[in-house]
Amino acid sequence: MTSGAAALRAVELVLEKGRGIAARLLEAAEADIDYCGGAFCIVGTDRAVSLFEVAEKASSSGETLDSKARVEVPQSFPNGCHICEVEIDAETGIVTIPSYVAVDDCGVALDPVLVEGQIEGGIAQGIGQALCEDAVYDPRSGQLLAGSFMDYAMPRADTVPDVAGALHPVTCRTNPLGVKGTGEAGTTAALAAVMNAIADALPGTRLDMPATPEKVWRALRQCEPGGS
Repeated sequence: MTSGAAALRAVELVLEKGRGIAARLLEAAEADIDYCGGAFCIVGTDRAVSLFEVAEKASSSGETLDSKARVEVPQSFPNGCHICEVEIDAETGIVTIPSYVAVDDCGVALDPVLVEGQIEGGIAQGIGQALCEDAVYDPRSGQLLAGSFMDYAMPRADTVPDVAGALHPVTCRTNPLGVKGTGEAGTTAALAAVMNAIADALPGTRLDMPATPEKVWRALRQCEPGGS
């Protein structure tokens, strides 16, 4: 959001400089110069000069199109609704996710495919943290016992379901691109959606992440009549 606004402003400054140089090259008023498709042109005519020609002319005359920009962008507030369905094997405590639905508002989606990929990747990360990822330390020495992927449980293809998702973009009013954050949207929502679904299936129990089969199995025993 912030870097995009800064990049946009820097581009605008480049074009402002280039418009004046292009006007001199085309012998036209600067107000009549437009920029489109990599070239400056006189509005309403086919007379044009490319951006690279303008940059070369600027360099040869001691000028430059290089520009720096600084912007201050207020916070934005992305929105979303994620719904997770879980199934719990009563004998083993294994949690599976047959269905996951996500609707997200990240403002203007400059690249919808990239946004959807970020959300789905974040959901996979959140599911992994909720169900299996755990940094285990030796209680006496403090030595990390899950320091490699031989010991650290990562979500696999059979852990993460196909996500039914949709974007509901509402333009942000605090930056010129109209964008909001999306990189952590999937992770933020998945943690709560998965754990709330498990809590709904195991009422009255307390379960800290990750909801490993052992923890869930013990919680199931507590839910049974006469369970300790």
